[in-house]
Amino acid sequence: MMKKYALVIIGFVTLLHLHGQVITNYTTSESLLDNYVECLDVDSQDNIWFGTSMGLQMFDGENWVTYNTTDYPGMVSDNIKVIRAMNNGDVWIGTDFGACRFDGESWTTFDTSNGLSHNKVLSIDEAENGVIWIGTQTGISYYDGSECTSIASPHWSGVNVTIAQSPDNIWFGSPVGGITFYDGVDYTSYDSSDGLLSNNTTDLLFDDDGNKWVGTGVGISVLDESNLLVSQFTQMYILPPPDTLNQIVDLDLDSEGRIWAGIYVGYLGVGGVAMWDGNEWIDYDESDGLVGPNIRGLAIDSFDNVWVATTSGVSKIGDQTSEVSDIEESRVSVYPNPCNGRVTVSLGGLCASGTITVFDTQGRLLQNNRFLNSRKVNFEIQGEPGAYLIQFVNGNSPQNVEVIPIIKL
Repeated sequence: MMKKYALVIIGFVTLLHLHGQVITNYTTSESLLDNYVECLDVDSQDNIWFGTSMGLQMFDGENWVTYNTTDYPGMVSDNIKVIRAMNNGDVWIGTDFGACRFDGESWTTFDTSNGLSHNKVLSIDEAENGVIWIGTQTGISYYDGSECTSIASPHWSGVNVTIAQSPDNIWFGSPVGGITFYDGVDYTSYDSSDGLLSNNTTDLLFDDDGNKWVGTGVGISVLDESNLLVSQFTQMYILPPPDTLNQIVDLDLDSEGRIWAGIYVGYLGVGGVAMWDGNEWIDYDESDGLVGPNIRGLAIDSFDNVWVATTSGVSKIGDQTSEVSDIEESRVSVYPNPCNGRVTVSLGGLCASGTITVFDTQGRLLQNNRFLNSRKVNFEIQGEPGAYLIQFVNGNSPQNVEVIPIIKL
């Protein structure tokens, strides 16, 4: 009986953590340059970079810094379509008029006059050796630190996805050509004949096990390290019937190994964000607080906050599991466990005010106890013997939550 309770408890604790995330929205009212955000990225200092049609903007959590062609004539264009923050601190942008590198002081433009294969830039990535790979409407170029060089295109439709794992392990995605592996000499392609849902590749992500998550116009195909198909997902975000297929806009991976997918179906005007926890997809949309449905891109910072670019502003999905340090340091505990009904919640020396809530394993609220300026709280669990969950909330913040399973004998 104890094993059965333990399994149920683990599942429910995970559910509480996933659905306990807090969404914060940023629009022009909060100093965002423009609500229509085309792209975004996070640099090594956790600064968030936003690309709009009015220029580039950096947000450090408090301050906003704007870069545009008026103040920075070296920028190639204000209409930013791609952003990539590099390991050395440089920020690269892609536009319809070329790529541009910002080293913190000056801007350097790369276009067809100095080696770029085409001025319409669709993707940018960095290899471990610092080489910058740039996908364009007609092909691929790379910058080795001194000059920009173009190579043969892996597909006639261009390159809209660029993943540079190492100097001899480069992957490209094409609008109608699937994905292509480049070893520095030869191309090897994988498309619908190899099991991909669609040849319309929109993004590519490698998980912690080496699996390839291929975002397409109709869902996600997952290939293993040997490039064999292992999974297909077409309904990460539930659409209104009879529509089912999800068009992937962007994919990202958090520190817990969870896959995040940005989804937007243009002909329906519907979209959201879905997260794969290894067992199921959990989605977020306007009804959960996202600022808008037209998802343009995702970026995840070192605290596992998921930043979502939309045409209505930017949303930050805050991961509560990365923001409970105060509680962890206080060593909240419940005893005795198992109990006969009477329990004590010790706040580990923390003097706090908040609530202690009791749920059953189906998630039903049974009791809600408020307390003020306490270090220990005594109460009795009502109900029959079995498994329960005690949730401690420090103050009124949904970010400061601790969930503890307990057995009543």
